Amino acid sequence: MEDRIISVVSGASRGLGRAAAHRLATMDGYLVVATARNPDDLEPLRSKLAISGHVVEPHQLDITDDASVIALRDWIAGRFGRVDVLINNAGILIDRHSTSILELPLEQVRETLETNLIGTLRLTQALVPLMRSSRAGRVVNLASSMGQLAEMDAGTPAYRMSKTALNALTRILAAELAGTRIKVNSVCPGWCRTDLGGPEAPRLPEEGVECVVWAATLPEDGPTGGFFRDCQPIPW
Repeated sequence: MEDRIISVVSGASRGLGRAAAHRLATMDGYLVVATARNPDDLEPLRSKLAISGHVVEPHQLDITDDASVIALRDWIAGRFGRVDVLINNAGILIDRHSTSILELPLEQVRETLETNLIGTLRLTQALVPLMRSSRAGRVVNLASSMGQLAEMDAGTPAYRMSKTALNALTRILAAELAGTRIKVNSVCPGWCRTDLGGPEAPRLPEEGVECVVWAATLPEDGPTGGFFRDCQPIPW
């Protein structure tokens, strides 16, 4: 059986997902399954890592599609027999900062929740059972301070609600898995210079994933059911 730490990253073709996949793939003992809706978009990541002698396993994944998620699960089960790390990174932002919740098209809410919440739950339901064979499973949900109830504000309502719901998923899953070797946490990477974050963002993706990688590699006595930024707990 594969003795490396099998790590799955959704939305790994760009931004924070790509940075997380790259970082884990260069760490000793990790094998990264990098996923994207279009697997051809993963070729720059694969070829860049190959130059330095590192390997990723590219695989197609659309978290909004049942058949795509099942195909990934079955491929992983057949090839590795387990999952050790799941980084739920894939997400969308389609409503802008100036959008009023009173004028928000409901279709934007549905589309946002379908990816950011339901898609993440779909993938989690498929892969966490494979984590029960892991010596130390880790689930990391890419959340945002925009989903914090403690600091909730107006603007970008669909995205905000989806990230608040994602944090609820983190808490529920962590509670269900209490007493197992699986840890579940939400991470806010900060405002990063990605397609979603925009060019004005102060952080590079490589900086934003520091806390993501920390949560993915927590020791046995590490936290679960928490919300973190810069590896420090923040209010829900």
